[in-house]
Amino acid sequence: MESYSVRIKASAVRELEAVPRKDRQRIVARIQTLCENPRPVGCEKLGGQDLYRVRQGNYRILYSVHDTHVLVVVIKIGHRREVY
Repeated sequence: MESYSVRIKASAVRELEAVPRKDRQRIVARIQTLCENPRPVGCEKLGGQDLYRVRQGNYRILYSVHDTHVLVVVIKIGHRREVY
């Protein structure tokens, strides 16, 4: 299987910088795993949108997968009560 490229929107980078350091390191590690498998066990496709969601502790990572370009784009990162 081909490895996907991961791009993070500038707004998602700002949201990631606002996360406490301990959680930020785990979120970055989780995003890096999306290179190998963009639809891991536990991910959910969001209804009405072409977005996926993975959980990392109390945080959620929303992203889209472009199979034709072999690309994962991280759209939003946030606490579970605020991200949707």
